[in-house]
Amino acid sequence: MIENRDDLVTVERRSDWVRLRTLVALRWIAILGQIASIMVAILLFKLHLEIGAFAVIIGASVILNIVASFVYPENTRLSERGATLMLLFDITQLTCLLYFSGGLTNPFSVLILAPVSISASALRPKSSILTGSVAIAFVTILALYHVPLHLNDGAELIIPDIFLFGNWAAIVIGIIFLGVFSWKVTSEIHTMSQALLATQMALTREQKLTDIGGVVAAAAHELGTPLATIKLVAGELVDELKDQEVLCEDAQLIHDQADRCRDILHSMGQAGKDDLHMRFAPLQAVIDEAAEPHTGRGKSVNIEVLGSEDGSGQPYVYRRPEIIHGLRNLIQNAVDFSETTVWIDISWSARRITLRIIDDGAGFPASVIGRIGDPFMRHRRSEREAEKRPGYNGMGLGLFIAKTLLERTGAEITFANGSDRHDQHLHAGRRSGAIVELSWQRDRISVAEGEENKALGENAPFAQ
Repeated sequence: MIENRDDLVTVERRSDWVRLRTLVALRWIAILGQIASIMVAILLFKLHLEIGAFAVIIGASVILNIVASFVYPENTRLSERGATLMLLFDITQLTCLLYFSGGLTNPFSVLILAPVSISASALRPKSSILTGSVAIAFVTILALYHVPLHLNDGAELIIPDIFLFGNWAAIVIGIIFLGVFSWKVTSEIHTMSQALLATQMALTREQKLTDIGGVVAAAAHELGTPLATIKLVAGELVDELKDQEVLCEDAQLIHDQADRCRDILHSMGQAGKDDLHMRFAPLQAVIDEAAEPHTGRGKSVNIEVLGSEDGSGQPYVYRRPEIIHGLRNLIQNAVDFSETTVWIDISWSARRITLRIIDDGAGFPASVIGRIGDPFMRHRRSEREAEKRPGYNGMGLGLFIAKTLLERTGAEITFANGSDRHDQHLHAGRRSGAIVELSWQRDRISVAEGEENKALGENAPFAQ
C-alpha cells in the first residue's frame, strides 16, 4: 500500500523516463539520414534544393547535440519540460527541412510521427497533447505553404491536390492514432508495474503484521496463566487485608495492573502498533543509524556536524526507509573503496539539508563518472580494486537502487572526485577520493518546527 500522499504522487507521475543521451543519439542518426537524403536527391535525382537553408537548419541540430553532449553528464535524465522542449525542437527542425523540400509532397514528411510517438510513450498526457497539436499545426502549414521541388532544369514537380490532401489526412490521423495508441499501451504497462509494486508492499506489510501478531499471540498465551494467578491471589489479598488500608490498596493495585496487562496484550493482538516516536529523529541520529553497520569494518567513519550558517537548530527528519537504505548503500560503497577514512559532513539551512560523503580512496573512474547511477554498468576493475573487494563483480545496481530511492525523497545527488585519480601523492587520510553530495529541500524530509516536541499520545493501529 502507498503510505502517504507523497508516495502517491511519486507513483503517478512519469518523470525522468527519457535520457538526454538517448535523444542525442537519435538526433545524430537523424542528422546523418538528412544529409544522406539531400546528397541522394541532388546527385541521383538531380533536384534543385536550397543548400544554404538546409545547412543552417541541420547546423542548429548539430550545435544543440554538441552542447548537450559536453555540458550535461551522460546519465542526465530530462524533466517533463526538458523532454517536451527537445521533442518540439525536433518537430520544428523537420518542419523547416520539409518547407524547403516540397512540404507534404516529400515522402519523408511521415517522419514527423516519430517525436509524437516518443512524447506519447514517455510524457504525461498534457505534454503529449501539446506535442501532437504542434505537429498537426505544422503539417497543416506545410500542406498550404512550402517551396516546391524543382528538377535541375527548373521544371517543377507537381502532385495533384487530392494526393496532397491524402498525405495531410494520413499524417494527421497517424499522429492521433499513434499518439493515443502509444500512450494507452505505455500507461497500462506502467499501471501494471505499479500495481505489482503496491501488491508487494502490501504483502510485505501484511507479513510484518502477521509476524507481530504471532509473537503477541504466543506472549499472550504464555502470560495468560501467570496473569490469571496474579489476579486471583491479588483478589484474595484484597479480601483478607480489608482491615489494613495501605496493604489493601497495594493488593488492589496489583489486581488492577494485572487487568491492564491483559487488556494491552488483547489490543496488541488485534492490530500492529505504530510507535509515534519512531517516525522521526534528529538528522545526525538518522545518519548514525545508516552508518552503523559499516563502522566496525576496519575503516574510520567520521560524522561531522558542520551546523548552520543562519544559526537554526538541527532539523528532525522522517526516518523513511528510502533515506536510511540509500545512505547506507552510499556509505558502504565509500567504506569499501576508501583507504582508511570516510567523512560524512552534515550541514543545513532554513531551506536546505546537505550531506557530503567523502573518502580517501582513488575516486570514481573517469570512464564511468558520467554514468554513475545507471543499472547494469560494468567497469573493468584494476588489480588493486579487486583486492579491496574480492569476489565483487558489480553492475552498478547498488548505486542505482540508492540513487533511485534517495531521489524519490526529493534528493539532488552529484558525484565528483576530490583529486585526479593519477595523483602521485598518498590518498590515505586525505579527502581526495570520491565525493557524493546530497541535497534536499528542508521541508521535503524534515518535521515542521515544534512538531518534534509534540506529545506522543497513545499508539494507534496502522491505517488499513
